[in-house]
Amino acid sequence: MKKSLLAALFGLVVIGIATYVVPVVMENGHARNGEVNIYSYRQEILIRPLLDAFTEQSGIKVNLVSGRADALLERLKSEGANSPADVLLTVDAGRLIRAKDAGVFQSVKSLLLEKMIPARYRDPEGFWFGLSMRSRVIFFAPNRASTDDLSTYEDLTNLKWRGRICVRSSSNVYNQSLLASMIAHSSAEAAENWARSVVANMARKPQGGDRDQIKAVAAGQCDIAIANTYYYARMLNSKKPEEAEAASKVTLFWPNQNGRGAHVNISGAGVTSSAKNRDNAIKLIEFLVSDEAQRIYAESTFEYPIKDGVPIAESLAALGDFKSDVLDIAVLARHNADAIKVFDRADWR
Repeated sequence: MKKSLLAALFGLVVIGIATYVVPVVMENGHARNGEVNIYSYRQEILIRPLLDAFTEQSGIKVNLVSGRADALLERLKSEGANSPADVLLTVDAGRLIRAKDAGVFQSVKSLLLEKMIPARYRDPEGFWFGLSMRSRVIFFAPNRASTDDLSTYEDLTNLKWRGRICVRSSSNVYNQSLLASMIAHSSAEAAENWARSVVANMARKPQGGDRDQIKAVAAGQCDIAIANTYYYARMLNSKKPEEAEAASKVTLFWPNQNGRGAHVNISGAGVTSSAKNRDNAIKLIEFLVSDEAQRIYAESTFEYPIKDGVPIAESLAALGDFKSDVLDIAVLARHNADAIKVFDRADWR
């Protein structure tokens, strides 16, 4: 009996010492463990160099869950306050504002982010922040079209392009944002006239992704296509011979250079409303706009830095200089619903 009592007392002393030596630090009712959890549309192979650089600098471990953009947003909505995610990384202003409207982001006040990111590329209330840019432009087969034939997005309605255009579905948010920019610059009526005329000029029904449009031009299925710059840059630098070869047969054209400039959009991030590691989440987003991270971003994802003054990767410099549309990115999302309706009325499938 005495031996049992002494053993029990000894065990309590050991537990007490262990508890004292390794205290559990709580923050907002949750353990703070030097981690940050990300839901990311970006594949791990593309952003792991960034995350490793952040961990090396900060000592904060990064846990990553990758998935399709729309699926990740639905997952955040269904998980609610129980979601383990601290940060959502996604693409296109439309998706960022959908996340804000769905209540899965919280407002963040960061003087650093406000200083580093131009106002037109971040939410005025601090719910989301642009991290990199891409442009949605025109690609053409140089043996069947030339720069003399091309000028603006609006010119794609010209009868000379009848049966010569490849483009993906209207359900694609990149196309929706392009059309939203046209609504913002003119009107829904003008945008609908444009969409109807482009439909009439299509070489085939919309299908596949941006890479497929570029491949179709290379294969002679159409003469011009609309796609994002980073897909083209990735294909040119692809380890898959067939992708690199297809891209080499296609030339990029910057539209609207004598007017408003080429349409641009962003990849961005926000701190989730359920974030258990809020401070670490803010530190991560702040790191992603540092000169080092912006350089890595450009080299790994083939997107343009969001921050002014950061040298761009050689693969992007090779695409040439261009004038970009300075439309406030948030405007694209405000006209997203109108763009979808216009596409439907124009029978763009």
